[in-house]
Amino acid sequence: MLGIDFPELVVIAVVALIVIGPEHLPKVARTMGHLWGRAQRYVNGVKADISRDMALEELRQFQQKTQQEVGNLEQSIKGGTQDWDQQVKEFESDATSPAQEKSIQEMPGQTILSQAAPRHEMTDEHPPELQVAAEQKNIPKT
Repeated sequence: MLGIDFPELVVIAVVALIVIGPEHLPKVARTMGHLWGRAQRYVNGVKADISRDMALEELRQFQQKTQQEVGNLEQSIKGGTQDWDQQVKEFESDATSPAQEKSIQEMPGQTILSQAAPRHEMTDEHPPELQVAAEQKNIPKT
């Protein structure tokens, strides 16, 4: 506590009994007990206030840190979506540009899809050319 051992406490009690006297000693002891209790409650209140303030400050710092991280995350997401939107727009502009369509159609030696040989429909039968070739080689039909 305050570093007062039992023998020192006995000496203080004997001196108080001699100085104050036996009639007033109980009243003084009661008053000292009340003052001691008030002092302890005051100290405990101050400790509670300090710890509450420290916890509040920690929460504020945590809130600021969290808001900073959320802001950074939002910026990175916005940056990523802007990059994505830019790439999509470039792809769309590349896919729909008339200059590119003309350059594909005007390429020498290339077959334009509209001029390509017609394909046979997907059926169980083979195209007529393969059927004739299969009959000439005596390959059974599948």
